[in-house]
Amino acid sequence: MRRRVIAGNWKMYKTLADTRAFFSSFLPLVTDAKHCDMVVAPPFTAISTAFECAKGSSVAVAGQNVSWSKEGAFTGEVSPPCLPKPAAATSSSPLERRQLFRETDDNVAKKTLMALDSGLTPIVCLGETQEDRDAGLTEQVLSRQFTEAPAR
Repeated sequence: MRRRVIAGNWKMYKTLADTRAFFSSFLPLVTDAKHCDMVVAPPFTAISTAFECAKGSSVAVAGQNVSWSKEGAFTGEVSPPCLPKPAAATSSSPLERRQLFRETDDNVAKKTLMALDSGLTPIVCLGETQEDRDAGLTEQVLSRQFTEAPAR
């Protein structure tokens, strides 16, 4: 049976001081938790601080996003080698990246393959819009996103 994972993507929340305060409050609450893996994905600006704070705990730190390219002139993107080690996972294309930044299923597949090729464990996000849900298309949209995922 697969192990359960609880992951939290912080989006654009938490400064460095907020990150330290979070871990100071959170880690004592989960010290004895053994029923699942826990992953936090802070903003890239706080990822090194999160790694420092989580060191020695059972909480893994992940990148929120990963580029489909190892390097290049892609302003604002984060390549797998740029993530601090040992990045446990990386999140690929939450719904807002699909909606606001027009990421396609093909781009998500390329990012997922890059994460795998770089030794990261990808967390691939699926999701439908409210319009899709209201139109009864949830299953169709999620199925398409899932089947467009890369095959290994």
